[in-house]
Amino acid sequence: MATEAIGGDPALAWLVWVLPFAGALVIPAVARLRGSPAGYAAVGVALASALCAASLLPGALGGAEVHHQVSWIAAVGLDAGVLADPLSVIMANVVAWISLLIVIYSTGYMRGERDYVRFWFWMLFFIGSMQLIVLSDNLLQVFFGWEGVGLASYGLISFWYRDKKKDHVGTEGRTVLGMLDYYSPTHAGMKAFVMTKIGDIMMLAGMFLIFAYAGTFGFRELVAETAWAAEMSAAGLLVPAFVLLFGGAVGKSAQFPLNEWLLEAMTGPTAVSALIHAATMVKAGVFLVARIGPIVFALGAAGLLADQFFEIVAWTGAITALLLATQGMVNREIKKVLAYSTGSQIGYMMMALGVAGLSHQYADGYTAGFFHLVSHAMFKASLFMAAGSLLHVVGSRFMDQMGGLRDRMRKTHAFMWAAGLGLMGAPFITTGFWSKDAIFAAVYESGGWWATPLFAIAVLTAVITAFYTMRMIGMVFYGPKSAHAQEADKAGLLHEAPLSMWAPYGILAVLTIGIGIIGLSAEEGLHHLFDEYLVHTFGIHSAHGEPSGLPGFLSALNPAALGASLVAFGAGAGLGYIFYVARWADPARVVGSNPLFRGVHALFLNRWYINAAIYWCFVAAPLWVSRAVYRYFERTAVDHGMNIGLERAAGWGARVVQGTQTGVSQSYLFVFGAGILFVVMVLVI
Repeated sequence: MATEAIGGDPALAWLVWVLPFAGALVIPAVARLRGSPAGYAAVGVALASALCAASLLPGALGGAEVHHQVSWIAAVGLDAGVLADPLSVIMANVVAWISLLIVIYSTGYMRGERDYVRFWFWMLFFIGSMQLIVLSDNLLQVFFGWEGVGLASYGLISFWYRDKKKDHVGTEGRTVLGMLDYYSPTHAGMKAFVMTKIGDIMMLAGMFLIFAYAGTFGFRELVAETAWAAEMSAAGLLVPAFVLLFGGAVGKSAQFPLNEWLLEAMTGPTAVSALIHAATMVKAGVFLVARIGPIVFALGAAGLLADQFFEIVAWTGAITALLLATQGMVNREIKKVLAYSTGSQIGYMMMALGVAGLSHQYADGYTAGFFHLVSHAMFKASLFMAAGSLLHVVGSRFMDQMGGLRDRMRKTHAFMWAAGLGLMGAPFITTGFWSKDAIFAAVYESGGWWATPLFAIAVLTAVITAFYTMRMIGMVFYGPKSAHAQEADKAGLLHEAPLSMWAPYGILAVLTIGIGIIGLSAEEGLHHLFDEYLVHTFGIHSAHGEPSGLPGFLSALNPAALGASLVAFGAGAGLGYIFYVARWADPARVVGSNPLFRGVHALFLNRWYINAAIYWCFVAAPLWVSRAVYRYFERTAVDHGMNIGLERAAGWGARVVQGTQTGVSQSYLFVFGAGILFVVMVLVI
């Protein structure tokens, strides 16, 4: 057992992830008690885990860490441990407190569900697995949590496994390139499981490649002794090993080309979407890159090749950010718009972590990417939960079946505006503005040939993001009520969500604005914390740029990045307001009047045909081959050729043998003599 650099109680660090697992195990027994208090028990467990995480904050903010180990696999010298450093403690608190709010929200959202207990089991199991990823001190332990969140995700995405039409995603009967674009919960759960497993296999391969040379999975041990890295670099395996690890992040964080599972994952309950697909699991890949990125950069500073890794991370994030943002512009389903947005914003985070390693100011990109992770977790979880309230009362997932709801759901309307402004990056008052501006600045100042194209992609994505967010708010809350919404209103269904539902997303929406008002100070504090963390732990010293020359508090900002942020928000939100809030122009008429616009609209609506191509290549084509093999080989060659041929040959042989069985001794002697004569002739010849 080893304990190092104590900045808190090691037991509390263990309890952060042990408590949710324990809660998952006992929740079925608790549910059998009178009154079925499973929801309250889940809230209690989530609160206890969050308090344990919060107790680690003072030490982490002071730069200390908790690193505690116990013997695990003694035969190969592997220990299990927790590593509560500034990175993991902040992430653990983000996971813990947002999870707590979503669990509280779920007590109202899931009330009356027949599989209530199964829901709580998977939710607590997921929280425990996610915290295991965050607080583990070695890659192997991380992988156990990694598989745990994948399993829980499968169980929650396909939670409504009876596959009723109301639980599907997509438009019934719609096809793209002959492939059905309409998915059931069980299909979506299996798709998520399979696609993320591709990344998991890559991650496992990278882990064991590193272990083969380093003899350890431990993060601190990999930094303490780097001879293993020199050997791997000489063998040409160092960058491939870390790229394979990044493959795991690509799968879990739904980055291109493993992004297509995230959209179908919206078949799960909206509380699941808020927890797994906005605030936590899809951030696991970002956290993994944040965990291993400094190791790779430190190895690069030691003269080992590392730039290729960061280029792959940056470009993967940039492509994903733009690709998914364009699709969010045209989709009708509110949860799918938010899902597209999630993958796109995670692309921003990956881009920032990538350019961090390509510049001399590593802490700038590192802080920007992680700050956006925290910022996005708040406003996107709020938006998802608010969307769940809308689905509850309207009874439809399609935004064009809503409209005019602001007079019936005033709180939800206000909170979606606050969280939506964060997603749009509304200047100076939202966390989203400061974190996006920090990413813009990190990309712009990184230098190199990649800076200009990455910066252009980042700004264009921000314009699109502001547009589709304004489009979503306008379609839901403004204009006349749709026929569907009018029927729901006549039936008395349109009303505000109960307190247990609107309070959690209201808190996060208020935090988006509240922290946004002091966002520059928050970013500078986080930058200072990570600057010291990177120097102390990895020996990474970042160069600091010159003052920008802007007046007052803006002097800390990059003028080009600031200008781009303001223009992106103004252009995107302005167009969205014109078309969907003020309704000064009809977007359908604008698109329909221009063949180019129609073609681009179809391209985006059909998901750039990537999803259909995946189904053709990896589902339809293998099925066609297998059926062809069955028809032309198994049935023709095997069944008719082998089986029937052998059967007939055996039958003919049997009849021949049967013909020799006459029962007459002279016949037997004749055959015996003929046989001897034949053998003699063969021997003589």
